[in-house]
Amino acid sequence: MGGGTDIGRVRGLGSAHHGSHHWLLQRFTAAGNLITVGYLAFSILLLPDLSYTTVRGWLGGPVPPVALALLIVSVFWHARLGLQVMIEDYVHSSGNRFAAILVLNLLAFAGAAFGLFCLTRIVMAIASETAVLTTIQAAQQQAGAGGVM
Repeated sequence: MGGGTDIGRVRGLGSAHHGSHHWLLQRFTAAGNLITVGYLAFSILLLPDLSYTTVRGWLGGPVPPVALALLIVSVFWHARLGLQVMIEDYVHSSGNRFAAILVLNLLAFAGAAFGLFCLTRIVMAIASETAVLTTIQAAQQQAGAGGVM
């Protein structure tokens, strides 16, 4: 089609068939965010106190780090989807739009990766601290048992 009328430029372009998929992904990530935040909030409220040792012990369990990891991924994915829609609606130059979406994707990936890296460091520090304490307690028990005999 040439540079004719407005309707001539529009004909044949039709729907890209990605709107419903994008909409569903936003709703699924929002639901995932609500579920994981709800779980984390209730499990923190059910702790006997919020001292360092209690929270460290809670975070050393198997479920809370997985829930936090899912929350990190879901929040960054949800934010990327929402900001992508905003960029597509308000950035009109195709070159600028491509660059903005590329930067958005890189920042979302980097943010999620950094969050997961920090969570992994925290969980590994708790695991190594627990292993050292277990080793020390076992050595003390052996020394105590050896001195009695």
